[in-house]
Amino acid sequence: MQYSRPQAIISADFIRKKVRLRPTVGLITGTGLGAAAQLEDPEAIFSFSDIPGFPTLMAPGQTGRISAGKIGSTELLALEGRFHLYEGHSPEAVAFPVRVMQELGIQTLILSNAAGGINPHFSPGDIMILTDHINLTGQNALVGPNEEAWGVRFPDMSQAYDRPLSRMAEKAAATLGISIQKGIYAGLLGPSLETPAETRYLRTIGADAVGFSTVHETLVAVHAGIRVLGLSLITNVHDPNHPQPLTSDQVILAGKASASTLATLIRETFAAYDLHGIL
Repeated sequence: MQYSRPQAIISADFIRKKVRLRPTVGLITGTGLGAAAQLEDPEAIFSFSDIPGFPTLMAPGQTGRISAGKIGSTELLALEGRFHLYEGHSPEAVAFPVRVMQELGIQTLILSNAAGGINPHFSPGDIMILTDHINLTGQNALVGPNEEAWGVRFPDMSQAYDRPLSRMAEKAAATLGISIQKGIYAGLLGPSLETPAETRYLRTIGADAVGFSTVHETLVAVHAGIRVLGLSLITNVHDPNHPQPLTSDQVILAGKASASTLATLIRETFAAYDLHGIL
C-alpha cells in the first residue's frame, strides 16, 4: 500500500544514508517561508524528488528540498515545502514526511505555515502560535487500518500543540521583541480562497487564522507521539465587510517578506532553551 510503513522505512533509510547527524527535531515550512528552513551550515541538502517514495511537489512558492544541520546544539531536519490536499494528494501523502520523520527518530516537530487572518485584531506580518486547530478538510490522514507500530487507533487530540514548546516560543519572541499572537487555525481543503460568508462562519466557530495545510501533519505527529509547535505567519487579514481580492502571488510575497522574522524566532527558540532537556 502506498505511503505505508514499509515505504516510510525505505524513505527514511535513504535519508539516513545521506545524513551523518541523527536529528531529533524536524521543521516543515509553508508557502514563501523557505528561508526559515535554511540552515547556516547544513551537513546535507537534497531534493524531495531524490527520495524514493516521496510524493511529487506541485504547490507554488515551495522549494521542495531537505537539509540537515544544527541550530546551537540541536540537530535538525528541515523540509522546505510540503504537500497539500488541493494538489490532489491524499491525506496520507500529505502527512507522509511526518511518517518518515517518525522512522528517523524525530521527537519534536515545528510546523510553520502562511495563513490568512480571521481574527480582526491580527495584522499582516504577525506570527501566531497555534493553540488548537479545526479540521474542515472533510478528511483525516488516520482513516483506514491502523498501523500499531506507528500509534494507537484513537489518539487523544486534547493537547495537539505542545504547551511547553509554545511557551518557549513565546518567551523567545519576547526576547526578540517580536509581536506574537495565539489562536486557533482552521484547515481547509482549498485551493479556492475564502468567501466573505465563509470568513464570517470561521469567525463564528472560533478560528483566528485559516490555511490549506498543517492539520493532517499534526494529526499524524500526535498519533506518532511527536510533540508539535505550530507557527502561522499571517500574510493578510480577511475583512468580510470590505473584501479585497487576493492572489497566491501576494501570499507568497508576504511570506517571503516576513520569513526572516520567523527564522529568527525559530533560531532564538533553540538558542535560548535546550530542547533536548524537555524531550
